[in-house]
Amino acid sequence: MSSGSSRAKGLTRFIADLRIYTRPHVARMLFLGFSAGLPLLLVFGTLSFWLREAGVDLSTIGFFSLVGLVYGFKWVWSPFVDQLPIPILTRLMGRRRSWLLVSQLVVALGLCGMALSDPALGLQRIVALALITAFASATQDIALDAFRIESAQVAEQGAMAASYQAGYRGAMLVASAGALLIAAAFDANEATYEQAPWAVTYFIMAALMGVGIITVLLSAEPMPMGASETATTPATRAIAISASPVQRLGQWLLVAFVMPFFDFIKRYRYDALLLLALIGTYRISDVVMGVMANPFYHDMGFTKDEIATISKVYGVIMTLVGAALGGVLSLRIGVIRTLFLGALLSAVTNLLFAWLATRGHDLTGLVFTISADNLSAGIASAAFIAYLSGITNLNYSATQYALFS
Repeated sequence: MSSGSSRAKGLTRFIADLRIYTRPHVARMLFLGFSAGLPLLLVFGTLSFWLREAGVDLSTIGFFSLVGLVYGFKWVWSPFVDQLPIPILTRLMGRRRSWLLVSQLVVALGLCGMALSDPALGLQRIVALALITAFASATQDIALDAFRIESAQVAEQGAMAASYQAGYRGAMLVASAGALLIAAAFDANEATYEQAPWAVTYFIMAALMGVGIITVLLSAEPMPMGASETATTPATRAIAISASPVQRLGQWLLVAFVMPFFDFIKRYRYDALLLLALIGTYRISDVVMGVMANPFYHDMGFTKDEIATISKVYGVIMTLVGAALGGVLSLRIGVIRTLFLGALLSAVTNLLFAWLATRGHDLTGLVFTISADNLSAGIASAAFIAYLSGITNLNYSATQYALFS
């Protein structure tokens, strides 16, 4: 009787913990995550399909992968997002919301411009627009990470990350499978190339950026602890007390680009190297296994349909379940404990692939392996994002998080 009662209490407590996802600032990340995830494939995978259908050769399409460098180097201009106000908008909306709104509007306009382009007639225009869209999308990521960090306590960051990931993954599905389905629906004859179906598709995708834009307009500017005015930053204060234009520029560059590094080292001293090592290696096993997963499934005799259904669709669902669980655990037992639990589970579940290799083509074994691996990956991911959010200084949250991620 007591055992059943304790289980009932545990279930009740777990359900109560799940209510964290109904908190407005946590639920908000679902829609902002959707806005962040939508542009990515529209300048990568979906765009490459469009280019190929338009008759662009594979080697040229391969060069479009260089657009991805924009996302990899977003830390370069993150200090500007962190420190520079946008005239008028920052005063009206606050630092984070103004950068979010501008970047989202540029993404939407970039997608509209791509919709009006035809790669069959020339690539220069669509290349330029893809770069602009990717740059605005990466800028949105910078501002959104800072917005998320400043909107909740560290214990809630796991749930914030889980909500964000759910929106992000959903948007990627819309921008990939959804975009192809829309293009197919408006294509009367798929045997011949037509630009019009792709124009409709990209216009619809641009309209969907309204999800993020409306969310930003309805949200309040986060007020991080210790900050009395979001538009006032260390850089703007430094500029205000400097004497000459040269001194102002030098002081601004010092505060915007050097101080985030110096602050991190000053706060953690010798432990900074250990933290950087942890950041660089925490998810390395998943990265390595992720690259080898599809060839492994192929060698085990699994079909494309089986891999797509179990690994891609079901696997994503389990990742989101794991992320949601990671958010609850971060709140219940703390971020550090959840971080170590995620690392332990990720390491142990990697051994399941060795076990699966001994079984060959076994669908039950694949489902079990994917379930355990993706569930643990979701827990680890939510905890890791929460941990990174916790070690950033709110004065440099955009810059430091861009560096860490």
